[in-house]
Amino acid sequence: MAVAETQLYAKVSNKCRSKSASALLESLLAKGFPAHIAQKALAATGQKTTEDAAKWLHSHCNDPSLDDPIPQEYALYLCPTGHLHNHLQEFWKESKRQCGKNRAHEVFPHITLCDFFTCEDQKVELLYDTLKRVGDNFSHSFPPFISLSLHSSTSYLGFFVGDSHANILKNFALAFSSEASALADCHVKPCLKQLHLTLAHKFYPHHQKTLEQLAKCINPGETCQWVAALYSRDMRFVHYQTLRALFQYKPQNIDELMINTGDFVYVDPMQQSDVSEGWVIGTSHRTGCRGFLPENYTERANESDTWVKHREYVFVTASRLFTQTENEPNVKLNGGVYNPSTSRSVTNVLSLQNATLRRGVLVMRHGERVDQVFGKSWLQQCLTADGKYYRADLNFPSTLPKRKDSVKHFECDPPLSCCGIFQSKLIGEALLDQEVTVSYVYSSPALRCVQTAQHVLQGLKLDQKVKIRVEPGLFEWTKWEASRVIPNFMTVTELAEASYKIDTSYRGNFPLSSLVPSESYEEYVSRSSAVIKQIITACPSKGKGVILIVGHGSSLASFTRPLIGLPARDSSDFAHAVRKIPSLGMCFCEEIEEENKWQMVNPPVKTLTHGANAAFNWRNGIVED
Repeated sequence: MAVAETQLYAKVSNKCRSKSASALLESLLAKGFPAHIAQKALAATGQKTTEDAAKWLHSHCNDPSLDDPIPQEYALYLCPTGHLHNHLQEFWKESKRQCGKNRAHEVFPHITLCDFFTCEDQKVELLYDTLKRVGDNFSHSFPPFISLSLHSSTSYLGFFVGDSHANILKNFALAFSSEASALADCHVKPCLKQLHLTLAHKFYPHHQKTLEQLAKCINPGETCQWVAALYSRDMRFVHYQTLRALFQYKPQNIDELMINTGDFVYVDPMQQSDVSEGWVIGTSHRTGCRGFLPENYTERANESDTWVKHREYVFVTASRLFTQTENEPNVKLNGGVYNPSTSRSVTNVLSLQNATLRRGVLVMRHGERVDQVFGKSWLQQCLTADGKYYRADLNFPSTLPKRKDSVKHFECDPPLSCCGIFQSKLIGEALLDQEVTVSYVYSSPALRCVQTAQHVLQGLKLDQKVKIRVEPGLFEWTKWEASRVIPNFMTVTELAEASYKIDTSYRGNFPLSSLVPSESYEEYVSRSSAVIKQIITACPSKGKGVILIVGHGSSLASFTRPLIGLPARDSSDFAHAVRKIPSLGMCFCEEIEEENKWQMVNPPVKTLTHGANAAFNWRNGIVED
């Protein structure tokens, strides 16, 4: 490569770049890699170092698509850095905490200049060249700051770029697209519509006001250096979900996927219908291999987590010597005006909002039940010939509580396993560590729920202070009862005599006799909505604290959605969602009293994840062949 050309590439801002792309390719060819595969590796790793590309090639040695001529997709974004970027990141964090994840959280803060386009691997260098030349041509006309005005609707919140500055950015994008299309023989489409920096997108309408309050804390006139950055992604997985591995998983069968902690896995939601419950099928971003993996070993990642930054051009502008209050216009929110210099930080707004929060509702599924581990015939494994209970496995409870009717009723009203008891205490201890104040506890009449509530209270060290209110209306959708009848639950008196801390004076809002076998989905939704409203009404709003509701997998959606003003899901979608809720899965809602509404936020404690532990017979494989 000519000296002048080498110097040209060196000027493109990228601290990791130490060699030209051609030199990197020659180094890989010298190692024996075929040219098309070496170019693919360089494109997938941002053409930074030989080591990165070689590592990618070794990881993808079993990738069935390694020889496929599938190029990367590229996009040109204008990204903020400095104080503005920090405030945007704070907004990202707080908006997700208070209102849950929305579409904007999938990608970092940016203004789109050229949306995704394909470019052949061997021509990517030309994109770098184009970015440098066009950046140099526009550096003198790039504005010292970009005018941003806040706009809001029921599904979108973001900053719109002022017309004069937008025209400069559009011309920059147009120049890049024209030259890149000609040199690299690819179709690059510049963004010529309203330029914007999205803050939130596709959120629930009732979150709009909260998001606006947080957005008003951002001063768009903050010190900022703008960077035009070229990113790439794997075009095959554009419409897939991206998962991040929380733990290492070593395959037990040939069709399973090896994952390391931190690996990303692409999962197509349309291909999961025939997969066994608790499993997903996906493709590893690190290796390109495909297989099954346990879903509870992963968490949702952001779409952009697997993107690769190739090169960037930093626009260096003159220092701004004037202050916001004297020289910059107030920011408009759809015609309204406010002064950014008087805006509060996101943290301050959060603290003010927390000051008005009166109550929280924590809805929790019960812990592991014995029939979940040992099957529906678990009781037969634990009864002697004369009908007495004994512990056939250490995960069975040491004893069963006394009940006046037949012990066989435990088959339809099973207790927690010993692991379920441990899980419940662990959650209670975690809530105590987070200083969560539980003021009221409601439980489904199912024994497993009462036991979960009891052991959560023990972990919280509140079992002598807070009593459990047994509410029949909290029982799960009766259509799912295998026996097609309402289980014969232990009475409140029996539970109290068995040393469970029961509020015997409490009278349920929904009498046990009112539960209908095989109720319709509409009847279940109506019951759930009525019960949660009655519980909220019965708990005084003056005292701060959390209302703990221990129910079933179906409880998480059926009690929280009406509380935050969302309609019930379609019955098939509801059933699919419930199947994925693990033991002790939970949802948390907070009340904003001055707005007369509830919002769903992150639960106060982390999730509880663990693996299976199969029964073991020491004879098999040890002393017997």
